[in-house]
Amino acid sequence: MNKYSIQKTPSELLKDLAYKHRLLRKSAKMSQKELADRSGVSLGTLKRFESSGKISLESFLKLLLIIERLEEMEGIMIQEEDLDNIERLFSDNTRIS
Repeated sequence: MNKYSIQKTPSELLKDLAYKHRLLRKSAKMSQKELADRSGVSLGTLKRFESSGKISLESFLKLLLIIERLEEMEGIMIQEEDLDNIERLFSDNTRIS
């Protein structure tokens, strides 16, 4: 984290993702070569990702597919529902007399 914010920087987040990915790969008992072969991502790309966090989004998604974590990506960037609109549906002001 930078000294002016409690939020992680993009490069810190990339390194965290790489670290977590490496742990998941190892817990799946897969070597880098096996994951690279199964995913279609080059071994060099996988090694660079796990050491630096740098990878294309497409390659990252391919890796997640093989370690069975791709569905987690569907939960990002979801627009939050406007709770005011939902509350208005149930308010007394909208009832028909």
